[in-house]
Amino acid sequence: MNVLLRKLRDDELPAFGEVSMARYVQSIELHGGVPHELAAEKARRDFEALWPDGRPGPEHHIYAVEKDGFGIGFLWLAERDSHGRKVVWVYDVWIDEEHRGRGLGREAMRLAEQETRMFGGARLELNVFGRNDVARGLYRSLGYEESAILMGKDLE
Repeated sequence: MNVLLRKLRDDELPAFGEVSMARYVQSIELHGGVPHELAAEKARRDFEALWPDGRPGPEHHIYAVEKDGFGIGFLWLAERDSHGRKVVWVYDVWIDEEHRGRGLGREAMRLAEQETRMFGGARLELNVFGRNDVARGLYRSLGYEESAILMGKDLE
């Protein structure tokens, strides 16, 4: 499988930001059970914090995931400090719908591990919504362990 990461060019970042935010809103709604207006507001605040000048900071690394020279998705990583330890955080990993189910997401995450090592990080971390069973299954199969689970019950 010939899957590579290509760093996004500056002129590609605005479109990526719009698409990534829209997917984030959708994920908050679908997997987090949050109404659209609240999901959109949360996404806007989160992106403003991460992209304070409308652009990601130098600790962010955003890539096109390419297979055989064609773009099939995106990967967004950022170097962070976690309890005094350098980690790389996965903000977004996305494989286009028509390319799913072929191991490409798994390969993108393996490439994320390689990038993490290149940045001098020894740990890769991410957040996944509890209702996103497909993603949780992929991460578990790659050796990720759950460190916190938020649970709730509506009483009606």
